[in-house]
Amino acid sequence: MTSQAETFTRQPWHELHPVLAALIRSRTENIVADMIKAIRDEVPAYRRPLDSAVGRDLTESVRRAVRQFAELIEHPDSPQDHHLHHFRHLGRIEFLNGRTTDGLQAAFRVGARVGSRRYAEIVQEASLPPETVLTLHEAVLIHINALSNESVKGFLAAQLRSEGDVKRARRALVERLLEPPRGRERAPLGPLAERARWALPGAVACVVVRSAGRLSVPGADGELLCVNRGSDLVLIVPEPATSGLIERVKGAARGRVAAVGPAVPAHEAWLSLQCARLALDRRPHLPAEEGDGTFLHVDDELADLHLLRSAPIGQLLGRRVLGVFADLPRGRAARLAETLDALLMSWGRTAPEVAQALGIHPQTARKRLRQLEALFGDRLGDPRFRFEALLALRTHALRPQEG
Repeated sequence: MTSQAETFTRQPWHELHPVLAALIRSRTENIVADMIKAIRDEVPAYRRPLDSAVGRDLTESVRRAVRQFAELIEHPDSPQDHHLHHFRHLGRIEFLNGRTTDGLQAAFRVGARVGSRRYAEIVQEASLPPETVLTLHEAVLIHINALSNESVKGFLAAQLRSEGDVKRARRALVERLLEPPRGRERAPLGPLAERARWALPGAVACVVVRSAGRLSVPGADGELLCVNRGSDLVLIVPEPATSGLIERVKGAARGRVAAVGPAVPAHEAWLSLQCARLALDRRPHLPAEEGDGTFLHVDDELADLHLLRSAPIGQLLGRRVLGVFADLPRGRAARLAETLDALLMSWGRTAPEVAQALGIHPQTARKRLRQLEALFGDRLGDPRFRFEALLALRTHALRPQEG
């Protein structure tokens, strides 16, 4: 609890005659009306109808300030927590309504000026000693400064709480976006994005920066969602095709190894992350810290990443489809696999096409093709076999060490 001694370091109310409290109370409504009129005239933020929420808060706060001032004159050592809590709450309301402390403090200054003038008039009317006016002015300034400080404390506390809530919501949103669905229905992203103060985009792309440490993208902190995953920094970039953020991220990641996944709907951000990670994982020795580093765009290698993701199944398929090569000498098996790949990728499946693709003599190509026919027979014309063989050959090429 806040004590009066902590709030008012100097207490001139002890030097004021208690009769002033009664005189101020008898004129409270007139003083309040004068203060409110001046505040509404001079502070644009408070030019709202008096029956609006802003008008009601203004009226209640001005009335409470005048009433408290009278209480302090009458009972200088009385507890003031009930008033101070009100002004802290007022600061919180100002923040929640999107206003700043500038208008609030301006209103306090205007109120203090009007109050000082009206209180001086009361001193003259009551024929109190003239020096009372100086003490009154000091009391008004100390009082208004204390109330202003309490309101700012309330404003800043609400701001910090809100920023904490936003940070927590952003962390939750990132985790939600990067978590695969695992076959279960999930709540819509909209409410969580709103709490995170992040405009839900039509598309996102994930950037993975290896061994990133701290990474600052100038002017983009509010637009990017970031999280550390091990030594990787993951950034979720909204509207990658149109926002220009990818280039800014690329500039910030200069000298490091990074990859950007394909653009996907926001609820599939996890898929963009998987693609970016796979693209980096298949190149474990990319150079970093040299020149511009490495920044991969994954869009053109989705077929390879698809096969890598299911490489064990691809190897199983390879053993079933290409198992006939297993009993051949390694060199011959490699040549025939190369020839089969060229055959399957050709349009007319002719020896000259295969020869041109491999850079060999057509007669050599014919010889190899006859060997393939002996191994596979009619299956070479079967679309299903051709598809499976292409998958098996491509998987083998991506993971040659496991072939």
